[in-house]
Amino acid sequence: MVVSLKPERLKRYKDVAMLLIKYGRSDLISVAGLEGSVLPDEIAAESEIAPAEDLAKDLEKLGPTFIKLGQLLSTRADLLPGPYLDALERLQDHIEPFPYEDVERIVSGELGVRISKAFADFDPVPLAAASLAQVHRAEMRDGREVVVKVQRPDIRDVIVTDLESLGEIAHFLDQHTELGRRYEFDNMLVNLRKSLLRELDFTIEANNLHTIGENLAEFENIIIPEPVDDFTTTRVLTMEYISGKKITTLNPLRLLEIDGGLLADEFFHAYLKQFLIDGLFHADPHPGNVFLTDDNRIALLDLGMVGHVTGTFQDSFLRLLLAISEGRGEMAAEAAIKMGEPKEGFNRPSFERRISDLVTDNSDAVLSRNNAARVTLDITRIAADCWFRLPPEFTMIAKALLNLDRVVYAIDPNFDPNIIIRERANEILQRNILKSIAPNNLLSGVVELKEFAEKLPTRVNRILDAAGNNELRFKVDAIDEKVVLEGLQKVANRITLGLVVAALIVGAALLMRVETSFRIFGYPGLAMIFFLLAAAAGFILVFSILFYDEKRRSKH
Repeated sequence: MVVSLKPERLKRYKDVAMLLIKYGRSDLISVAGLEGSVLPDEIAAESEIAPAEDLAKDLEKLGPTFIKLGQLLSTRADLLPGPYLDALERLQDHIEPFPYEDVERIVSGELGVRISKAFADFDPVPLAAASLAQVHRAEMRDGREVVVKVQRPDIRDVIVTDLESLGEIAHFLDQHTELGRRYEFDNMLVNLRKSLLRELDFTIEANNLHTIGENLAEFENIIIPEPVDDFTTTRVLTMEYISGKKITTLNPLRLLEIDGGLLADEFFHAYLKQFLIDGLFHADPHPGNVFLTDDNRIALLDLGMVGHVTGTFQDSFLRLLLAISEGRGEMAAEAAIKMGEPKEGFNRPSFERRISDLVTDNSDAVLSRNNAARVTLDITRIAADCWFRLPPEFTMIAKALLNLDRVVYAIDPNFDPNIIIRERANEILQRNILKSIAPNNLLSGVVELKEFAEKLPTRVNRILDAAGNNELRFKVDAIDEKVVLEGLQKVANRITLGLVVAALIVGAALLMRVETSFRIFGYPGLAMIFFLLAAAAGFILVFSILFYDEKRRSKH
């Protein structure tokens, strides 16, 4: 590996090397040639593997890029053991707030006006501080209560530098290690880069708030904060303030005041709609982003991380969920194969067998208490073992399902998502069909139909002219009869030659009893001639089989 001499790069090389050594992957450091260049000898000599709980803490210390990397790794059941996934699921994205002077400078610079002019009131103490931004409560001039999300100063430069360092290491490992070729670290970093750069553009999050808010408008008990577009830029996001508490902080008395079954049903249904109908879903519904409002509704916050899925993927994923819920392993394996693509060395029988066994083993408790997410995450592990590539949105949905289950369980411990999936499957299929025949989606089909209608008369005339002139030909890729006849002729010739050789040998054996003065090597001469002819023919036959046929096979 070519090691950059830039101080910031060297520091990140060292950080990554120490993480790999601490958590048992010193072999990758040796392959990359990093041990002598970035690590002191006493650190490089360490071999004790740290417990899983320390991984989240170490990633938090390394900054926002590594926090987001940890959140991404929490979906990679193919890459990390269960205890590490559990530790990364609890990864906290809360760090010390930055000074109000920076907040004032950034907001004023982005909005082009002083904070005191833009807002009637602006609380200098943040409501929350995370790795990418912090949130302040404020009041608009027209009396609306809002929250203002302000990006950390210079955070983009830090993230870009970290991603470049991680990208160099990932690319090298993919090129030179079997582990890299199997798990494709470079692709994982590409997905992380896309996700982080989207999160750094708050106008994208504002669009997500608009779109998902419109998509979920039919759910009366779910609310999405409305962004204030005139006070939103790439580094500042202003949206309506929603009063409530995190789902995980609710006490038992507060839970008695709500209809937990109704809220859980509607919340889970809303996510099925996002996954399987809308094609745009909130990818990070962990309990910290889900509030119970003062009027007993569920509020979804922090829509910076979203996922997109295609119609083909939606159909296959619905089939997968139904297969899991019904304990049908073969159907689940088939659906998983349709969602991804095989890599070189893909072992399809093993892949199908292991997924079938996984679904069957979980058929008694599927989709209850983390099981849906666990099954989907285990599918990613099986895919990696069998050299099969699943799309990144698959792991995003698996992570969303994991967090979704934790939320509905907190609202209603007796909630059974399995029932919801079966009840809503027909409705989802009907809505997908109606969506596919909507006027907007039919436009491309109409254009293709117009082109077909325009070209049809010309094509029919060509076909009729060719038929009338006896020039119509059909090309069929079938068995090549010339090759077959050549092979049959070769077999017939060899059988004939074999019979001739056998006849010569039998004739020579009979002539051995005939006394004659003509002798060769002390044996009757005529018999010996027959034997020699038979030996020569046999040698030619063996030579043809061993060498000529082998060359023919190598050409094909």
